[in-house]
Amino acid sequence: MIPAAAFIEHLRELGYSQYAGVPCSYLKPFINYVIDDPTLDYLGAASEGEAVGITLGAHFAGRKTVTMCQNSGLGNMVNPLTSLNHPFRVPTLLITTWRGEPGVPDEPQHEQMGQITHRLLETLDIPWHPFPTDEAAIAPTMDEAETHMAKHSRPFALVMSKDSVAKHTLQTQPTSVVTTCEAKNLLNTNSERLTRTAALELTLETLNGDEALIATTGKTGRELFTLADRPGHVYVVGGMGCASAIGLGIAHARPRQPVVILDGDGAVLMKMGALATIGHIQPANLLHIVLDNEAHDSTGGQATVSPTTRFAEVAAAANYRHAHAVTSAGDFCNSLKELRNTDGPSLIHVKIQPGAPATLGRPSIKPHEVRDRITEFLRSNDS
Repeated sequence: MIPAAAFIEHLRELGYSQYAGVPCSYLKPFINYVIDDPTLDYLGAASEGEAVGITLGAHFAGRKTVTMCQNSGLGNMVNPLTSLNHPFRVPTLLITTWRGEPGVPDEPQHEQMGQITHRLLETLDIPWHPFPTDEAAIAPTMDEAETHMAKHSRPFALVMSKDSVAKHTLQTQPTSVVTTCEAKNLLNTNSERLTRTAALELTLETLNGDEALIATTGKTGRELFTLADRPGHVYVVGGMGCASAIGLGIAHARPRQPVVILDGDGAVLMKMGALATIGHIQPANLLHIVLDNEAHDSTGGQATVSPTTRFAEVAAAANYRHAHAVTSAGDFCNSLKELRNTDGPSLIHVKIQPGAPATLGRPSIKPHEVRDRITEFLRSNDS
């Protein structure tokens, strides 16, 4: 057993500053120590997959990151780890607990995951090492992790057994800022809906041009690339639902950098908990746009449940500062102009037509090249 300080202070010396995750009782002293240190940064996520998105965005913004979860939450991480971290070549120090460890009494729901945790990591091509339980093992363990991540630009995992870290009682009391946002409903059933292309064109024309634009997976990113490929654009080629978490990770790490998330109705529905995280963290530099065509357009136009979901009201209830629902081009432009120059987080829910251009291409720039480009864009904008 080691004190939390022994491991975390070693990580500090190595440059790690951004932690995100979902708690486990095994992780409690570890997370408590990070929360109690005002010079470190912990973002509690609504889901493990969201935590991966947050640390991916933080990595783009120049942070070295730690992503934490109970091993049961590895299942929620599989998609973003394989479809985001792998193609974008983004490392993170992944700390997962070993609930259901054979020979250690535990609850029945942990039995199978306890048996397959290491095999799952290996299937994901994520090398792992036991979490160090002796202070002398910390440096060589992290040397191995750092060497792998530097060489391969992909995650490395530490698997934490029960009682690996000594108790650390949380001293910091949680604080929150509660807003009084009332959604502004400008939806008009008589107004002709914009196409996605037209909505993106208006967005590019109306914004200031210095924003980081995070475009959700599917046709949104493809259309944005077709219209304009810029250094500040991130095409989230996988990890459906994670664009909002990636945007939050960037916005939180770079508070002077304007961040605009171009999301879709199906993606928001998949990870709606991210709205609550954004509302709680209160990034003033974040504008969230939901392009809602009421369909999974990239997979054949199957209907989503968005016709009965009022995204602006959800955002208002999730503690966003501003939330507008619009249909017409004029109302969309007015909302963009107003909220781009107002402290957020803010959300615009715009109803659009289903469908896309018949000859829509795909981004020709590779994800790891997008990573390099957005990292330089964010670094130069913050200098």
